Amino acid sequence: MTSQLVRPTTGAVRRDARQKVTGEARYAVDRTPPGCLHACPVPATVARGRVTAVHAEAVLKRPGVRAVLTHENAPRLGEADDPTLLLLQDDRVPHRGWYVAVVVADTPEAAREAAEALGVDYAVEDHDVLLRADHPDLYTPEEANGGHPAVRERGDFPAAFAASPVRLDATYSMSALHNHPMEPHASTAHWEDGGLTVYDSSQGASTVRDALAGLFELPPERVTVVSAFVGGGFGSKGTPRPPCVLAAMASRHTGRPVRLVLPRRELAAVVGHRAPTVQRVRIGASEEGVIGALSHEVVTQTSTVKEFVEQAAVPARTMYTSPHSFTGHRVVALDVPSPSWMRAPGEASGMYALESAMDELAVAAGVDPVELRLRNEPDAEPDSGKPFSSRGLADCLREGARRFGWEGRDPRPGVRRDGDLLWGTGVASATYPVLLSPCKASAHAGPDGLHTVRVDATDIGTGARTVLAQIAAEALGVPLDSVRVELGSSALPDAPVAGGSSGTGSWGWAVHKACTALREELAGRSGPLPSEGVTAEADTEEETGQDSPYARHAFGAHFAEVRVDTVTGEVRVSRLLGVYAAGRILNPRTARSQFIGGMTMGLGMALTEHSTMDPAFGDYTERDLASYHVPACADVPAIQAHWVEEHDPHLNPMGSKGIGEIGIVGTAAAIANAVHHATGVRLRDLPLTPDRLLPHLT
Repeated sequence: MTSQLVRPTTGAVRRDARQKVTGEARYAVDRTPPGCLHACPVPATVARGRVTAVHAEAVLKRPGVRAVLTHENAPRLGEADDPTLLLLQDDRVPHRGWYVAVVVADTPEAAREAAEALGVDYAVEDHDVLLRADHPDLYTPEEANGGHPAVRERGDFPAAFAASPVRLDATYSMSALHNHPMEPHASTAHWEDGGLTVYDSSQGASTVRDALAGLFELPPERVTVVSAFVGGGFGSKGTPRPPCVLAAMASRHTGRPVRLVLPRRELAAVVGHRAPTVQRVRIGASEEGVIGALSHEVVTQTSTVKEFVEQAAVPARTMYTSPHSFTGHRVVALDVPSPSWMRAPGEASGMYALESAMDELAVAAGVDPVELRLRNEPDAEPDSGKPFSSRGLADCLREGARRFGWEGRDPRPGVRRDGDLLWGTGVASATYPVLLSPCKASAHAGPDGLHTVRVDATDIGTGARTVLAQIAAEALGVPLDSVRVELGSSALPDAPVAGGSSGTGSWGWAVHKACTALREELAGRSGPLPSEGVTAEADTEEETGQDSPYARHAFGAHFAEVRVDTVTGEVRVSRLLGVYAAGRILNPRTARSQFIGGMTMGLGMALTEHSTMDPAFGDYTERDLASYHVPACADVPAIQAHWVEEHDPHLNPMGSKGIGEIGIVGTAAAIANAVHHATGVRLRDLPLTPDRLLPHLT
């Protein structure tokens, strides 16, 4: 890379802050064009079978009800890369909650009441919804999510493990987890002059546009998708979801604009989730704790609609020295909702198991957990053999230990007590890959001295508007307040989704390239600009399409202190610290917010969040925020997030790595390790709720 590193102005205040706190920001659910109708989908009430009849006659007689769409009268759809979008096309019910009809009415209330009254008959079939490590239908897929090979093997793991003086063989499990963003999934669709406009709650308007163009067999330029403000997604809005398809179908059928908002209780079945996993980790090490053999085997589930394999064993291919290694995934297709992306897919669940196993290895070898990780720092990425573009894990561990006061920690579990409370501390590492995707952007200079950057990025609450303006201002060499950013519409230059911690790196590269070209164009001019101004465009397909000779990852270290009540079994986190090596931090304000947000989700993963599959009914029982317990303010201690300076010229012109996901990756393991240190009890199944812990404390 020949371009110089951009050094944006740090600490800029979020540009959309006032719009959000005053209600000026308009989300998908806020769009109600004149004449807008309201739609409510009808979920299947059986876990597997076929629809034999839909009794729409009585519902259509209700006041205000305009239409009932079923597989018999809904618009026919074209091809889709994602079969979960082929809705109302046949009578099949692949899982409970699959949509079998849509009711359209004048008001949301009328649509909802009619949907609840709609009678549907089914031919019910036997279902299978429970993941088991010994399920007879387990198979090895060709690849896991992200295109990773499902199985990788180096050396002779069985022989090396058997010959190791210190051996660990442990199995860890976790239930399904659900994204639950604050903003509901919603879409407002309108057909006009043969074109389709959709306001959608999505992490990528260009991606939704392309999917709808294929489904409705339209040229992409005839579809416009707007996702100007999005109230969180955590991966659940990273791919097109049913609302945009059903709203567009209903609008085409009725000839009117249609708005559709999913109730929270239906999200567990239709917008993806983190799949449950059963993970076996085996580590063989020397008496000094140096790893010679490492195996990470993952069993998980997918649906019968599409294959999605949580890549939980992939982080073990990056983290520690291991000359003999086996990492693999097996999956079973069950009659369950389709799993999908959730913040740090693969890394969050996989690093929980790996980092818990590292803590157990430290105990077995009698080595301090921080020192154990330092002793197993690899010279290059173990699986690929590539040198790291930068690897700041050791710096994160040392700096975190210093800030946390780790030195002098008594390694003995269960010895620190204050009345009924047991205290303990734990540590875990974190990693997340540097992902980059092709992106387009334009930069415009007007005669009034203002500069406008256009890119179809999506700000899902991360501060994209702010940091992209910073990147543009530095590349142009102009004051930050002279830059305006337009984003969140497929009418703008194409951009990838806000996901995989790749947004700023991908969008920022295109913005930097466009602004650099514009600056060069302006430097060659003399006199005032023309009335229409000057525009430069950029496309990073060539740059991002090149294979890097380096292994590029962000790293981090998490430290947790917990207190466990021996009377109630309750675990409370008293301190939580994260230290990260994530390239250049472009805006400390928004970066710290992202790190802390990820750590908070990791706290929920460790202590409160889980979804229980009901084997009789075939659905998840925790379907609202009263039963699915995300951390509330009272659960979250004074969380601290810091970072080490890291200069990496092998990433992008900004020298930045993604930060949106790494905060969750090691947090659950650090808390679980702290619980063991406090109590001497090693529980390997998340979450660590009082009912699981208390029997071991009395």
